[in-house]
Amino acid sequence: MSNSEQVRSQLDILREDIDEVDAQLLRLLNHRAELVLKVGELKKSNKLAVVHTDRERALLARLCEQNSGPLQTEMVVQLFQHIIDTLKQFQR
Repeated sequence: MSNSEQVRSQLDILREDIDEVDAQLLRLLNHRAELVLKVGELKKSNKLAVVHTDRERALLARLCEQNSGPLQTEMVVQLFQHIIDTLKQFQR
């Protein structure tokens, strides 16, 4: 097997692993969305505000603290802020 074939084989394996992780992420994001829907229903029925800034800050701080890399803290904040902002749509 030539070096370029070995590289392609390794890339194929890594890409399959990435595809598997992506599928897991999608399942987890959909599960998170289901939970957010439940939170939204509870908030509506109790006339509570959708946005809870302190909760968001605490969530982002906890995630940054748990982060062991290689994602940079700024990346973690950006990713999760986008997830939070996107899923807020379920609570409106």
